[in-house]
Amino acid sequence: MKSALFNSIVAFTLAFAGVAAHADAVDTLRAFIRDVNTGRAQFTQTVTSPDGAKKKSSSGSFEFSRPNRFRFAYAKPFEQLIVADGQKVWIYDADLNQASSRKFSSALGATPAALLAGGSLDKDFDLVTQPPKDGLEWVQASPKLKDGAFKSVRVGFRGKDLAAVEIVDAFDQRSLLQFSQFASGVSFSADAFRFTPPPGADVIEQ
Repeated sequence: MKSALFNSIVAFTLAFAGVAAHADAVDTLRAFIRDVNTGRAQFTQTVTSPDGAKKKSSSGSFEFSRPNRFRFAYAKPFEQLIVADGQKVWIYDADLNQASSRKFSSALGATPAALLAGGSLDKDFDLVTQPPKDGLEWVQASPKLKDGAFKSVRVGFRGKDLAAVEIVDAFDQRSLLQFSQFASGVSFSADAFRFTPPPGADVIEQ
């Protein structure tokens, strides 16, 4: 499940750009990286096994503030949390009362999540506009580094709003995130992205 949660971090940083209605999908992605600094939204996620036979669904919310800060909270079917505080990425499992952390740079590296920190889109990814499908305009971002945790990310836009992100990981597991109630330009408190392990939590730092 932590692998699925980490894939959600990847999906997160490609999310939620407001763009011109007929902009090229690649331009839309560029506009997000350039212009969208804060936001929040609701999401649903469906993870499908490589053979397509098994599916798992979850839902929750997230908030982000560039650079280097975001909160990705799963509410159903159980509570789990991913928080980047500017220095570390924390993953907290409420059922196990277990928290693990890694340095932001080593946790994300040359992944789409690094774009939250102002990473180089063209240096790290090959971008291709794809044909419209299911009423959405799509762009695919494939990492130039071929031995990473994922193979590709597809981002889908409907009009001015981002509608979906689809991730294929290194094991051909597919994660589809669909978004709603997005708001940009959100003001957050100073401690909005601060994580403190609860009393008695098992803490693992890498």
